[in-house]
Amino acid sequence: MDEHIMLSEIPPTSSRASFLARVRRFSSLSSLEQMLAQFSPSERLFLYVFTFLLALATFFLVVFVSDSVSVSVPTHGGTLTEGEVGSVRFINPVLALSQPDQDLTELVYSGLMRSQPDGSLIPDLASSYTISPDGTTYTFVLRPNARFQDNTPVTAEDVVYTITTIQNPNLKSPHRGDWLGVRVSAPDSHTVVFTLSSAYAPFLANTTLGIMPKALWSSIPDEEFAFSQFNTKPIGSGPFKVTTLTKDASGTIHKLDLTAFDGEILGKPYLDGISFIMFTDDASAQSALASGQIASLIGFPTKKVAAHSDQIITPLPRVFGVFFNQNHNDELADAGVRKALNAAIDPSTLVRSILGNRGIALTGVIPPSTSDTPTSAIRLPLALTDSTQAPLATTDELVQKAQTMLAADGWVKGTGTTTGWTKNKKALSFTIATADTPELVTTAHAVAAAWNKVGAHVSVAIYPVSELQTTIIQPRAYDAILFGEAVGPELDLYAFWNSKERNYPGLNLSMYTNTQVDGLLAQARSTSNMAARNELYEKAAGIIQGDVPAVFLYSPQFSYIIPQSLQGVTLGSLTSPSDRFQDVYNWYMQTERVWNVFAPYVR
Repeated sequence: MDEHIMLSEIPPTSSRASFLARVRRFSSLSSLEQMLAQFSPSERLFLYVFTFLLALATFFLVVFVSDSVSVSVPTHGGTLTEGEVGSVRFINPVLALSQPDQDLTELVYSGLMRSQPDGSLIPDLASSYTISPDGTTYTFVLRPNARFQDNTPVTAEDVVYTITTIQNPNLKSPHRGDWLGVRVSAPDSHTVVFTLSSAYAPFLANTTLGIMPKALWSSIPDEEFAFSQFNTKPIGSGPFKVTTLTKDASGTIHKLDLTAFDGEILGKPYLDGISFIMFTDDASAQSALASGQIASLIGFPTKKVAAHSDQIITPLPRVFGVFFNQNHNDELADAGVRKALNAAIDPSTLVRSILGNRGIALTGVIPPSTSDTPTSAIRLPLALTDSTQAPLATTDELVQKAQTMLAADGWVKGTGTTTGWTKNKKALSFTIATADTPELVTTAHAVAAAWNKVGAHVSVAIYPVSELQTTIIQPRAYDAILFGEAVGPELDLYAFWNSKERNYPGLNLSMYTNTQVDGLLAQARSTSNMAARNELYEKAAGIIQGDVPAVFLYSPQFSYIIPQSLQGVTLGSLTSPSDRFQDVYNWYMQTERVWNVFAPYVR
């Protein structure tokens, strides 16, 4: 073919190079065709197979080399749909009380510091902080790039506004007790100073509280604060922001959609979003989980839950018990009565019958999950979890023991038509108040039944959580209350047992007074050495246990059902269920492979 090219066919110099390249290519292809034509059919087959194997080997070699120098890392994408039992009212760090409110507040808002699953604290909105040598002054410097979800900057004035709003007695914030006696100031727009009346070693944990934008809230009067639209359409600076909400025919919020906030200081979350669907009861939520309407849920699973789910179980540092208000009921001021009532209850039986062995029986004020050993969660396929429950049993032996103690204390049991115990013409009769959550209701009735079997006249009063807080706990209007104390990883017992905390907003539900305990707790909260602090708490706990101001029942386990596709979930030192979102920005559903050298820089 080359020999027959005419000079007239050769193009000008400007395009001659490309022309000659085409000629050479055609010549090479022609030679290959001529060579293949000389092969026998078997030789051509061998050549084709050899070429295919060579290409296949090259492909696998490239894959092997790529795998050896690359790693799988999380990438952005995926949405989690979670169920919540209850209603949404206050997505607001000042007023959040119910579990749905606390969960959504944890996702939407961020604080100066952020708790981590291992119990540590890391700067969030703050870039740094310093503590004065005497432990009474904390100075925080805000990050210059911190901003709210409406793209306005987070300033020191926003922090001051949030804290002073919580301290406002008219708003009755459940966090007010954490901030009493704390002065907050802003020397400039990026500096916040907290001044404490005395050293308080666990104070840093309080600064994880979400910060609210002053510009949106400051013009709202106290009497309208609880009714503001920003309670359900919040603007925070946390990892997720509320984008849409759906209401049912009655106007109640049925669903909320949250999307990842790209201004999140600790990194934009890997998940694109989290949707919450609200349910009126646990049975409805469990049914939705089984049908696939939702993929995650707090609680222990029923047998209907799909096999593609996992369950994460971890202890909660909470103390549940019946706290006696000795100032409200004279009979309960009798130490002999309290000791007899305590003897009639077997906490391990309650753990088996009510919690299905998903908790730990208690005999004192310190939950077992607050130890020097870091708390760790266990993730298991649902097929490997056990939900067996044993029947409740109050043995005759416990009843007899309690009755013997009452008789020794001077109480007389009625006979014939006269039942119950009396002393100095007063009957042993009281009411247990508690919240309307299923486990608390069941526990209250079980405990009341045990004490009625002893011969006391005990009734149960059930209240919605918000009503229990405002009309029962705040005025201390109860004989006894079945409730849980969130002791927390720091094991701060001061708020629950110091005599100065007897009245609201203190959390001393037993109205307990003991000067020796007061001294130990005051010394503990100003001790920075954790081992020394815990030793003081242990000593105080022993005294409290001997005085029996409450009947301690159990510390529950926390269960979180999640899809197997959801990874990066790390649960550790939880104070409340909403703490499961501590590192939600690290949760992921999708991955990609990148070279090792680039892995540290991928987010």
